[in-house]
Amino acid sequence: MTESTTDTWDLIIIGAGAVGENVADYATKGGLRTVIVEAELVGGECSYWACMPSKALLRPSSVLTAARRVAGASAAVAGDLDVAAVLERRTGFTSAWDDSSQVSWLDSAGIDLVRGHGRLAGERIVDVTQPDGTVRRLTATHAVAVCTGSTPTFPTIDGLAEAKPWTSREATAMTEVPESIAIVGGGVVAAELATIFRSLGAEVTMIIRSRLLGSLEDIASDAVRTSLEESGVRFVSGSPSAVTRGDDGGVRIELGDDAPAIEAREILVATGRHPATSDLGLETVGVNPTDLRVDDSMRVAGVHDDWLYAVGDITGRALLTHQGKYQARAAGLAIAARAAGTLSSAPSARPEPWSDYAATADHEHVPSVVFTEPEVATVGLTSRAAADAGYPTRIVDYDLGSVAGAAVHADGYAGTVRAVIDTERRIILGMTFVGQDVSEMLHAATIAVVAQVPLDRLWHAVPAYPTMNEVWLRILETERYA
Repeated sequence: MTESTTDTWDLIIIGAGAVGENVADYATKGGLRTVIVEAELVGGECSYWACMPSKALLRPSSVLTAARRVAGASAAVAGDLDVAAVLERRTGFTSAWDDSSQVSWLDSAGIDLVRGHGRLAGERIVDVTQPDGTVRRLTATHAVAVCTGSTPTFPTIDGLAEAKPWTSREATAMTEVPESIAIVGGGVVAAELATIFRSLGAEVTMIIRSRLLGSLEDIASDAVRTSLEESGVRFVSGSPSAVTRGDDGGVRIELGDDAPAIEAREILVATGRHPATSDLGLETVGVNPTDLRVDDSMRVAGVHDDWLYAVGDITGRALLTHQGKYQARAAGLAIAARAAGTLSSAPSARPEPWSDYAATADHEHVPSVVFTEPEVATVGLTSRAAADAGYPTRIVDYDLGSVAGAAVHADGYAGTVRAVIDTERRIILGMTFVGQDVSEMLHAATIAVVAQVPLDRLWHAVPAYPTMNEVWLRILETERYA
């Protein structure tokens, strides 16, 4: 890409991950001259250290497990995973951490790129510290969007920083699998990484303070924990009190309360992520970095003349790539429409709910998948969240393994589906699927939840036979007759 010599654009975007790219794409298609500022790789966390490499690492084990569950196919399966081939395939998905193809896409889309660390320096002004240390000042005629994502949260543990713990970045970019690893945390990232390391032959210990996957339904948490334990993952309750890395390169983790110490080659911290708002200069435009608030078009509250937008993980609304890209579409369209005068820029003017300019689905309709064994696919509210919100509910569970399509899919198929039903409006507030390959059933549930399709209308959405989607009919029958 030939970098533009201008220092003025209609829109400046800080952060060239999937979110920033989508804001840029939609705004550029709306007629704005757009530049992206990026300090690392164009494509961001998802492309190189999160979504894509982690799912590439998980897939081989999933395929092997699926084959072993089908008589006739299982007899053809011999041996274990080829670890070197798994890592090589992962590297292919990251383009060996080379962003040339992503840069080429920016060029083809008419989006400019400036390399370096971007920081707000005043109204519609971004200072970029370039790789050579020089500072280049960029000015936006219309808007600035900060799309810097999130960063790992580290617990306060004596000696942890000095022990140089792994995060998801080191894990997904590893060139060799450690013989043993201790994972601190019990959320989605921790569970998926435990699945990866165990499938590749490492001894895995998970150190968790409470329930595994505690934000999900118990049917999901219990199933994943049981599966991990059966695969050989060891669970330890508690929190590390101290970590030391020995002369041999291994780590020793003290738990306190006279609990036995844990020894491992590596320690991985997966205790959550928080919005990457530091060193962005937000305070220079009157925004508290620890209290960043946006409306549904992703405009930052409290900024004079309403020119600043924040999109994706940095907002703390839904820390998922697909939700960030959804927000980005709304923001890009809104920025372009406000620049063209077809959408009001007044602070009091808010886009209508469910319009192209509003990320309304972020509130109670978020879909997500945990790519463990078994998979967990969810959308909308859990039973606990629905109760906390005051909805009158009925919970309907159904054994997915009893559906004919599941029995064909895998011998001895085990899984559960839970629907959270609003008994007054007779709509589905949330659904959770647990089982092999359930992620492929999620979008139908997402449509039902987002569109608030009445149960009486869903009754006429006939599932194909014999597929696992027949569980939809069984859920409706249970709700109607049980």
